[in-house]
Amino acid sequence: MTEKEVQLLGFVKEVISEYEGEIESDYYYVLDMVDGLTLITPTNDEVKNNEWYVEFFNTDPLVRFNKMEEVQILVNKITNAIVKNEK
Repeated sequence: MTEKEVQLLGFVKEVISEYEGEIESDYYYVLDMVDGLTLITPTNDEVKNNEWYVEFFNTDPLVRFNKMEEVQILVNKITNAIVKNEK
């Protein structure tokens, strides 16, 4: 998938910088679904040929998705399965 597709899926850009005011260079995208369930992309310097992918954060083994359609289905299913607190 492309970087634009990652953005369209609602992922938020996180800039990696060691120093305040440093020129933006390395970044990745993240989507926090619920506490403990996060989707993350590789950093821009790891992406080859503008082929971005999404993984579940901090899992072993890695769970990776390469197509926007697959990620959209996953996000929709998780979003629809979230149980809201009823009062």
